[in-house]
Amino acid sequence: MSASAVRLRFAPSPTGMFHVGNARSLLLNWVVARQSGGTLVLRIEDTDAARSRPEWTEGIVRAMAWLGVGPDEYEGPLFQSSYAAEHAKAAQQLFDTGKAYFCDCTRDAVQARSGSQYAGYDGYCSSRALEAGEGRALRFRTPDEGVTVVKDLVRGEPRFENRLIEDFVIARGDGSPVFLLANVVDDIAMGITHVIRAEEHLPNAPKQQLLWQALGHEPPTWAHTPILVNEKRQKLSKRRDKVALEMHRDEGFLPSAMRNYLMLLGWAPSGDREIVPWSVIEDEFRLDQVNSAPAFFDLKKLTAFNGEYIRALSLEEFVAACAPWLTGPFVTEEEKAQAGFGITVPPWRPEAFDPAVFGKVAPLAQTRISLLSEIVPNVDFLFLDTVEMDEAAWVKASKDAKVLPDVTAAFEALPSWEVEPLKQSLLAVGEAHGLKLGKAQAPVRVAVTGRSVGLPLFESLEVLGRQRTLDRLRAAAAHAAG
Repeated sequence: MSASAVRLRFAPSPTGMFHVGNARSLLLNWVVARQSGGTLVLRIEDTDAARSRPEWTEGIVRAMAWLGVGPDEYEGPLFQSSYAAEHAKAAQQLFDTGKAYFCDCTRDAVQARSGSQYAGYDGYCSSRALEAGEGRALRFRTPDEGVTVVKDLVRGEPRFENRLIEDFVIARGDGSPVFLLANVVDDIAMGITHVIRAEEHLPNAPKQQLLWQALGHEPPTWAHTPILVNEKRQKLSKRRDKVALEMHRDEGFLPSAMRNYLMLLGWAPSGDREIVPWSVIEDEFRLDQVNSAPAFFDLKKLTAFNGEYIRALSLEEFVAACAPWLTGPFVTEEEKAQAGFGITVPPWRPEAFDPAVFGKVAPLAQTRISLLSEIVPNVDFLFLDTVEMDEAAWVKASKDAKVLPDVTAAFEALPSWEVEPLKQSLLAVGEAHGLKLGKAQAPVRVAVTGRSVGLPLFESLEVLGRQRTLDRLRAAAAHAAG
């Protein structure tokens, strides 16, 4: 098969936020499509009408674009619901050729015959020659002998004994197809040659391969990649773990960092390196080098990756990347609560933000944050009318708050408001009180910024300005005096 004939698909369901596992599947399919000169198809599996919503489809497209997979990188979106006629035609073909039969058995009836609630379907209706009718599901007639070998680029050649695969349902009693059939028919109709998906779908592969063959087509090339697990080696769960890509985006992860990290879950580039440009990944990635063991989605490591990517930005790029957290766009807090994600509105008045002021401290902040959202607590003291002091930080720093009146007087007398004079002035006051610089500056930092940690103090004071600094020092000194 020529490279140009390679066709892959990314097939999410529009039923919720964009799972990081979906993000990894997207990237794997995308990189193989780009390597082969093939085509990536975006298929929206929207046949679950009760759960599918248009806004989730829009969210899928936005999430893909954020990762770098824009509309010019794929064909579609195509919608599974548009292929209903093909699904019905395939089901009828399988019935007409004797490869499927109708069944009216209830779950209770199957359990009553077997005497076990765990027993699978026993093939009771396989020879009853039932016709289509209300409440009658269509089951695929699985071979009683032999094995189905799934040739998998990641897992080798898993073998499944056909006698252990029950005659599975391919269409419900109302005629609607189940996932197994619809998925196969869609892939056939769309000319899909390679199916790259998560390991959790591996049990479906022998059934789907049998369907491909029964419908007269060669099965695709399979690749079942390892599942993602948390620190307890449990499969990532949306109920327990932070798995929504949108939430990571809104915390301030860069798409380049997220792409790099997700591609390393089960695979590694050459040499002793992990942080590499996408061009290296695209050049070196091979499906047959993917490790089949579960991959740990390590948020701490991802955050460290992100910090490296942030520090690698040019200053102009960094300022632009911080903009959504500083100036918008935003959703309201009510909308954020309803959606479950969205960048938080900054705590200052919109007109109080000064890009020129931020530009002065941006180089200092860039070396200290690992998430873009961390920019707000690092610079908010510059744009708030008054700061609210962290109580725990103030309790600890207030032990040396006796220096505040003398610091205020010393600062007020400075002829120039610059870093070095500010530092030397505070150093002198500290020595007069028997304090080293670190101890002396602690109450000053909390008084001015509200926190015990942040940007370099004297650079912060220089940018904040003389009057605002003195006002906050006086307020803190009065607070300490009781």
